[in-house]
Amino acid sequence: MSKGGKNLRKGINKGGFYNRKSPRLMSKKRREALWGYFFVSPFILGLIVFWLGPILFSLFGSFTDYNLTSKMNYIGFDNFKRMFNEDDLFWKALKNTFYFTLFNVPLTTLFSCVLALMLNCRIPGIRIYRTIFYLPAVLTGVAVYVLWMQLLSPNHGLVNLVLSWFGISGPAWLSDPNWTKPALILMKLWSAGGSMLLYLATLQSIPKTLYEAAEMDQATSWHKFRYITLPLITPIIFFDITTSTIGSFQIFQEAYVMTENSRGGPANSLLFYNFHMWNKAFVAFDMGYAMALSLFLFFIILIITIINLKVAPYWVFYAGGDKK
Repeated sequence: MSKGGKNLRKGINKGGFYNRKSPRLMSKKRREALWGYFFVSPFILGLIVFWLGPILFSLFGSFTDYNLTSKMNYIGFDNFKRMFNEDDLFWKALKNTFYFTLFNVPLTTLFSCVLALMLNCRIPGIRIYRTIFYLPAVLTGVAVYVLWMQLLSPNHGLVNLVLSWFGISGPAWLSDPNWTKPALILMKLWSAGGSMLLYLATLQSIPKTLYEAAEMDQATSWHKFRYITLPLITPIIFFDITTSTIGSFQIFQEAYVMTENSRGGPANSLLFYNFHMWNKAFVAFDMGYAMALSLFLFFIILIITIINLKVAPYWVFYAGGDKK
């Protein structure tokens, strides 16, 4: 055999052209990597332009005096000092947001879970019932808020009409400062079908053999729920609580549409944090101060999310059993 043939055979035996260190294979991998970057480049570009860029701009702008018509003058922590010491509406908006979150998150989570448990059964027409309860989650936007403004009307609204059948005089939902936030929470309960669907999918993924084994041990319905169903749906409960908390702190559109002249409701009872920030940014054009408000909201949500993640291993059960 010639010297060239021996070298070729030696190369094939060691991997040759198929070796990971082969120049031809390395060139192929490089081309595949370049094509991969090419296809994800629109997402990366959008992330930089529409997310990372505005975040960095807002971070810098929160330390400036900027009102869209003047240069960005660095003023240090003056915006934050003004936030805590001079802006009374800041504390009002923060209180309203915490109130809404404190009641909205547990109520919507509980309602979605109970609704999923009720719909996780085999009865005639169960698919129709599931569709009916899920439909409100599809209907979103301004049209829904206008609909609820009609439903909550104190004089001819359907909600007060139903209450009158039981001898209850309904309140002026969107006109009484004591009832404006409960009105929005009631509206959120109506659209809990999205979370209900997640719980329902989780319930149907629980192995039936677990319930059969519990029945052999003469476990009651409560014991099966307590020791089988509830632990296995804790991951989706944790997910729902986390996302609902973040969404509740960012509430804006409902209050903006459902308040008279977009003023924040009677006695500023619906002046939520994002609403106040929007007023400073696009009504008063005080952009620097609005950016400082957004940065403070980011840290609030970040701290609460970190607390949720730290507490989760003590009550969230994962099928793997390692709580990771």
